[in-house]
Amino acid sequence: MEKAEEIERKIGYTFRDKGLLKTCFTHTSYAHEHGCESNERLEFLGDALLGFLVAEALYARGGAEGEMTSLRIRLVSAKPLAEAVRADGLDKYLLLSGAAAGERVVSSLFEALVAGIWLDGGIDPARTFVFSRLPLRGEKNFNPKGDLQEYLQAYGAETARYTVIGKEGKDNAPRFTVRVQAENESAVGEGGSVREAEKQAAQRLLAILKDHRGE
Repeated sequence: MEKAEEIERKIGYTFRDKGLLKTCFTHTSYAHEHGCESNERLEFLGDALLGFLVAEALYARGGAEGEMTSLRIRLVSAKPLAEAVRADGLDKYLLLSGAAAGERVVSSLFEALVAGIWLDGGIDPARTFVFSRLPLRGEKNFNPKGDLQEYLQAYGAETARYTVIGKEGKDNAPRFTVRVQAENESAVGEGGSVREAEKQAAQRLLAILKDHRGE
């Protein structure tokens, strides 16, 4: 697939099966025109996996059954999934033929990627992909940079270091890329401002560190 390395950098996972990666991005409109497999089956599997991973996280977080159910429904709905895909700039890689990249089409890509990563690398990288993109705790004032710093302090670790490593786009619509490093690990985030990119990078690094510690 063209720009596979660029896509993998954005999602934070390297596919062993590049054909599977391409299928994740193949909409039915493109598949019908070019005689290849679409991402529909991956979307079906990803929907189930996403529901499980979110439910698992909410159960560990605690709370009443009604509250967990309500939050799970909100988190796996089309809007937050599409927002996560667009925040990574992944929607521009969708393979479409005449179809518009609307909210439903874009959110389906998120589900397909969850399934693709699971099939290619197992549950751990799939969990990291999901946890680094969805605010699973549900706070209105979600503060991933503060959460990361508190986590590092709890383990007596160094302060996280943020570096702007890229900027693209026009002045009225820039996209920044930021890398955050701590505890010999790093993660990359993107956003329309440096602050947004830092928040995304912090959220991803926190998920990686917790995953390594089995938390």
